[in-house]
Amino acid sequence: MELVDRVHELVARVEAFDDPDARATAQELLDALLELYGEGLERIVQVLDEAGAPGAQVKDALVSDGMVASLLMIHGLYPVDLETRVQEALERVRPYMESHGGGVEVLGLEDDVLRLRLHGSCDGCPSSASTLELAIKQELEQAAPDLLGIEVEGLVEQGQPSFSGAALPLVSAEPSWTTLDVASPDGDRAARATVNGTRLLLANVGGTLLAYRDTCAACRSPLVHGELEGGVLTCPSCSRRFALPLAGRLVGGTEPLRLTPVPLLVEDGAVKVAVA
Repeated sequence: MELVDRVHELVARVEAFDDPDARATAQELLDALLELYGEGLERIVQVLDEAGAPGAQVKDALVSDGMVASLLMIHGLYPVDLETRVQEALERVRPYMESHGGGVEVLGLEDDVLRLRLHGSCDGCPSSASTLELAIKQELEQAAPDLLGIEVEGLVEQGQPSFSGAALPLVSAEPSWTTLDVASPDGDRAARATVNGTRLLLANVGGTLLAYRDTCAACRSPLVHGELEGGVLTCPSCSRRFALPLAGRLVGGTEPLRLTPVPLLVEDGAVKVAVA
């Protein structure tokens, strides 16, 4: 939002003051304003709570507004606790994780830092980094912007060995979901879409819509015209076979090859993808 960006810009300018007394005065003013607005919001919430059902209805409407919700979280007045919001966010992202043969587990939440573990096909998968970044992280940014960070087990960056305890600080950002102007493929077949110059493969596997980059992990050729049967897609160029419901892993081979999955949502009949 423009207003939020403006606040960040002004805070950065204040922190850049050469005069330490000026910086201290500006910071004291900012703290006083935050305290003033926080006390005002607390009184508003108290009045709504005391108003019974009508007040609860107004409070629900305010909480559903992103700007108001952010202010309530800053001042510790949001009616849903952090742990509950985290669990709800992960429940929303689990269908995508499970569609790729993986899952996510909460190991703990301490000092507003969330500890997660990826398991199944997501554990040790080269695409786990993008899966976390575009699926889990965006859901958490919306539902729990007050998280200070995430530590993840089972996360593998592209070309890097497995590690645990990866600190991933959260930053507020609008999800980069793009609505596709294509019809969902019917039956077990594939279709192609292009987002910002990136070719994507959409596949309907048993009624579940999956998205991958339209590039063979072995020969780098397009896959869209390959045969799709029982969730297994055969590359029309090199004949290697990939299991789409299992994170695109190679079938019947010893090579550590996987296709690159792309987060996909279907909302109100619209197909949306998030391309890094």
